[in-house]
Amino acid sequence: MLGSWQLTFFALVVDLVSGTPVQATSAYTIRERHTLPRGWKSHLQLQIGVKQSRFDELERHLYEVSDPEHARYGQHLSSKEVTELIKPTKESLDLVYAWLKQSGISTEQLEHSPAKDWIRVSLPLKDVENLLQTKYSAYEHEDGTRLARTLGWSLPQHLHAHIDTIQPTTSFLRYKPRKSNTIGFGVEAQIPEGYVPPSDPTLSKVCNITLVTPQCFQALYKTANYEVQSDDENSIGFNNFLGEIPIRPDALEFVNKYRKDALEQANSFPQISIDGGPTQDGPLTYAQALTGISQEANLDVQAILGISSPTPVIAYSTGGEPPFIPGPLSTTNTNEPYLTWINYVLDKDDTPPVVSTSYGDDEQSVPLDYAMRVCRGFAQLGARGISLLVASGDDGVGPNGKRCKLQNTNTTGFLPGFPATCPYVTAVGATHQFQPEVAAFSGSLDANGNPIGGVYSSGGGFSNYFPKPMYQVDAVHKYIEGLGGKFNGLYNKSGRAFPDISAQGQNFAIFWNGTEERISGTSASTPLFSGIIALVNDALIAAGKPTLGFLNPWLYKKGHFGFTDITGGSAVGCDSPGFPAVKGWDAVTGFGTPVFPALVKLTGGELDKKRHK
Repeated sequence: MLGSWQLTFFALVVDLVSGTPVQATSAYTIRERHTLPRGWKSHLQLQIGVKQSRFDELERHLYEVSDPEHARYGQHLSSKEVTELIKPTKESLDLVYAWLKQSGISTEQLEHSPAKDWIRVSLPLKDVENLLQTKYSAYEHEDGTRLARTLGWSLPQHLHAHIDTIQPTTSFLRYKPRKSNTIGFGVEAQIPEGYVPPSDPTLSKVCNITLVTPQCFQALYKTANYEVQSDDENSIGFNNFLGEIPIRPDALEFVNKYRKDALEQANSFPQISIDGGPTQDGPLTYAQALTGISQEANLDVQAILGISSPTPVIAYSTGGEPPFIPGPLSTTNTNEPYLTWINYVLDKDDTPPVVSTSYGDDEQSVPLDYAMRVCRGFAQLGARGISLLVASGDDGVGPNGKRCKLQNTNTTGFLPGFPATCPYVTAVGATHQFQPEVAAFSGSLDANGNPIGGVYSSGGGFSNYFPKPMYQVDAVHKYIEGLGGKFNGLYNKSGRAFPDISAQGQNFAIFWNGTEERISGTSASTPLFSGIIALVNDALIAAGKPTLGFLNPWLYKKGHFGFTDITGGSAVGCDSPGFPAVKGWDAVTGFGTPVFPALVKLTGGELDKKRHK
């Protein structure tokens, strides 16, 4: 047993009849044998992470082109330059190829990432087990997710310095949507206890706490009067995993009600299929609607259309979802989809300068070496000038109850989420209410402020894998000092802290399957904030300047002056109030929520003051 994962066994039950003599044991003989039916394969697709040659050099470039005080700020690298920096050495590749050849695997069977730092090969399960000297088993999570994984694997000693990781082996990462509290439009939404309606007449007119619309976001973050100037040179992308599909008819209904000027974008946004990811232009089928599929994808595209139109939108649909039922193992859904997406876009020169992702899982569900390699893929994209926004999670410092245990130690501790803990992405928390905004929370608390039952709470905390990056040392040190020892022993004070910023994330109005609904979560705040960054990029392009790229060095040095500080609420979770929101950066809302005109001014973008007040 590993945490909440359960090994699935099949037992033979013998029916005993009272008074009948029974032989206790006998030799086993074959009872039945059946050949593998047509159309089935007992294969796994292995991803072999070959050691990158000059990642330290790439990281240096990343921070230089992302630092607003450096002479190279904004001089992002090309795809070719990134590939040259991190491609493995000839020695590493030759040794890996020789090992595979010795195991009967020809080079014709191999697929490569652009830099050849990832090698993919599809093999029969028995060959995988022989290659890695291991045994795969079927594991089931308490939520019904099933995986075929191993708890350990081996390599020839001489390859340990040349291969970082091989998956799927020990990774139990599931890319779950960071959404919660889906409420039908006909059901009355709960008004938070102590809620005070906004006193500002503009906000009061357009902001309804039970159904938050694009008009509210535009007024709250001051984008309402901005006219997009560079839509022919700009774009924004968002990721879809686990079979999620943005449903175009629903997007059209949404913009027809709330953003009629976005009808063209809703009608024409492309859906790019990666590794067999699903796409469709028509409505949900009856069978699809029964599963509840595409609420996340609809939320993402509608949140983006609602704030950033007419900026072009691109939907990525990546196959390779990890959950599957083994026996025989399927070749189509054993890979981690995030890695598949990274390798796809690294091979393209036209990736949008902003990409939103609303999926993640507990950090400890990912082996350290694998998490580091996925994170390095984000660094490669950041060096090319791509802003990667990821959701911080909806469980505060971790879900309540027995699951707040640190893996391998069985001790209590807060549970950070991945990929929000990667230092090369910008993690987005959630807020709600309007004047003032506070950390998003939906649930019940006892007299001591501790959560009762399941709650939705903006995720935040500190990584147990990644050290605190230099860009956030000062801000985070001040926050930890202010805690005065509270929660000592429950979190890693030297770890990468998250989130970096926040945006509204509760009771979003969306259309799904032809009806209007409300959805909450950092799944909502992430595409919303991503759309605002796309507008900042639009203003930069209009001024003849490069887009923002990797946000964090700029954010922690000067960008945070363009945010509204959030000082109310906390990252409720793990049977505790969790990290509190305070003045300055905090581990539940980061630096707070965006003020669009201030951000444009800080970046030097082109903001027509005659149009924008």
